[in-house]
Amino acid sequence: MIIRSRTVGALAVKAYIIGCPETREAVIVDPAGSERELAASIEKEGLHLIAIVNTHGHPDHTAGNALMKKLTGAPVLMHDADDRLFRDPSVATFFRAWGFEPHPPADRYLSDGEELRVGALSFRVIHTPGHSPGSICLYGHGHLVTGDTLFVGAAGRTDLPGGSFDTLLASLRDRIASLPDDTIVLPGHDYGSTPTSTIGREKRENSFLIQAITLSM
Repeated sequence: MIIRSRTVGALAVKAYIIGCPETREAVIVDPAGSERELAASIEKEGLHLIAIVNTHGHPDHTAGNALMKKLTGAPVLMHDADDRLFRDPSVATFFRAWGFEPHPPADRYLSDGEELRVGALSFRVIHTPGHSPGSICLYGHGHLVTGDTLFVGAAGRTDLPGGSFDTLLASLRDRIASLPDDTIVLPGHDYGSTPTSTIGREKRENSFLIQAITLSM
C-alpha cells in the first residue's frame, strides 16, 4: 500500500494520499491546502485519483475540495450528516468568521460499514460521530485514518456546531477501541508526541480513550 502524508492549510491538516501499487488507483483524504502540489505529487507517482474523501465537514478539512476536484476530476465523498450540516446557512456564517467558505456539495455520500475500494485495496467506513455528526474513519490493511476523531494522545474538540463529548466517547468506545492493538493510527493533525501511533498505545496512554473504555466497565 502506498501512503503519503503532507501537512496543509492554515490549520495544519494532515492530508493523506493512499494508493494501490498494483492498479495505481488512489484516494486523497482531506486535501485542505497545497492542492496543486498534491495533484502534482499524485501525477508524479503515476497514480489515478478516483476519489476525494473527507473525514468530516469542518472547513479546515474541506477547504481544498473544489480545486482538487477541478484539477483531478475526482468526486468528493463524505458522510451526509456533515455535508448537510456544514453547508447550512447558519453554520456557514459561523465558519465564515474564521475565514472559511462552505464546501460545495459532495458528489456521493459514505455510509457506515461501506467498503471503499481503491484498486485491490479495501477500506471500511466507520461512522464515528462526536467531533461532528458525520465524522468517519477509514480502516483497512492495518491502518486507521481517524480525521479529528482520535489524535495521538488526544481526541477532537466537541464545542463546535454538531459536536458532542458524550457521543465522541461512545464512538471511541464502541467503534475504535475494539480494533486490533497493532492498528496504525493516522490522525488528522500532528498534535502528539509522534506523527502516528497505534490503537494499543492509545488505549494505554490516551486519556480520552481510557475514559471511554472505563465508561463501559
